[in-house]
Amino acid sequence: MWAYESVFYQIYPLGFCGAPFENDGKLEHRIRKVNNWISHIKETGANAIYFSPVFESDTHGYNTRDYTKIDTRLGTNEDFAEVCKNLHDNDIKVVLDGVFNHVGRGFWAFEDVLKNRERSPYVNWFGRIAFDGNSNYNDGLWYEGWEGNYDLVKLNLKNEEVVQHIFSAIRGWVEEFDIDGLRLDVAYLLDHDFLRRLREFCDGLKPDFFLVGETLHGDYNQIMNDSMLHSVTNYECYKGLYSSFNSMNMFEINHSLLRQFGPEQWTLYRGKHLLSFVDNHDVTRVASILSNPKHLPLIYAVAFGMPGIPCVYYGSEWGATGRKEEGDPSLRLSYEEPIDNELTEWIGKLAEARKASKALCYGDFRSVVLTNGQCIFSREWEDEKVFVAINAADTPFGCRFDAGSNKLTDLISGEEMNFDGGVELPAYSAYFWKRG
Repeated sequence: MWAYESVFYQIYPLGFCGAPFENDGKLEHRIRKVNNWISHIKETGANAIYFSPVFESDTHGYNTRDYTKIDTRLGTNEDFAEVCKNLHDNDIKVVLDGVFNHVGRGFWAFEDVLKNRERSPYVNWFGRIAFDGNSNYNDGLWYEGWEGNYDLVKLNLKNEEVVQHIFSAIRGWVEEFDIDGLRLDVAYLLDHDFLRRLREFCDGLKPDFFLVGETLHGDYNQIMNDSMLHSVTNYECYKGLYSSFNSMNMFEINHSLLRQFGPEQWTLYRGKHLLSFVDNHDVTRVASILSNPKHLPLIYAVAFGMPGIPCVYYGSEWGATGRKEEGDPSLRLSYEEPIDNELTEWIGKLAEARKASKALCYGDFRSVVLTNGQCIFSREWEDEKVFVAINAADTPFGCRFDAGSNKLTDLISGEEMNFDGGVELPAYSAYFWKRG
């Protein structure tokens, strides 16, 4: 699967392109802006892009009106097809947000229900509609909304017409945009029979079509398995990453990684590939959440060195800030041009090191050295072994461990080191040492 050897770059298109929050119906060809960022995306080392919602919606993209039409605020289907072609021409895969749990109030079938009520042929397209109830929109009917949000109308994924409508749209996305996969919004709520059918459908649609689901908690194996999704978002390690640095307690992230990928029999996800991230469109940007700015390069080193598929959120590669408590728009800003700085260059080096290493893409996880401020863990695949070493402290750290070789090469810098069983890690440093 191509995704297991990839580095992702996430764009939230409506914010990235500076589109108005409310759908004003005015056609603007904003999505073409992505074309101007392709060279920058490649400089970050990313070879796959995940677009948050691009289809016609009421406001933020997750309240879909039409699964077959690019949002008017972003442009036309032809605009987006050109963007996807340019990305593919630059060897960048394309993954779209599949929002299938709910739609917007402007979704054509729900508008028919509002107009024709019990007479609408689409009543059973939705989770549950009660014509003797009401919502905060005062429509004279009640319906199920996602987490009580009535602008997000729950779909009935056990209705065959709904399933076929979604499958038809996905087929259209492959034919029109040649997409390579889907990120499933609130995958933890999707009907499991639907997920099995989706996997079977997508497997037959395009070779190595990648399915990754948004999952916050619980046992990820419930929906990440051979008959459902290939991957899920690793929110457990997201929390562990920034918390370990802010509390100077590397035991926290190490515990999560051992629980998920360690050598014990009870390990939950060994051999699987979760989507790793330090921030995204729904959470405070990492540069705003880390208490020590010098930890910013180091948290990316852990994210790229640990098991999983790294994903970088646009803007964060140069240290953009934004806090969740200030509202989602503050996390989804439009930047005139990308910025290349030391952090951008560092992330690019991490990405290239990871993509070139089978051990970092597929290897197991073992803890080698662990203190509050330092950690060294190994990743091994067949005859390749890589040691990921982090010193989060403001002073050098000396330690000894068995590397199995007297020669180590840092995959990030390319520098070689003669290893005699001991090493000193400079303050605020990170290495990907390959053995032999």
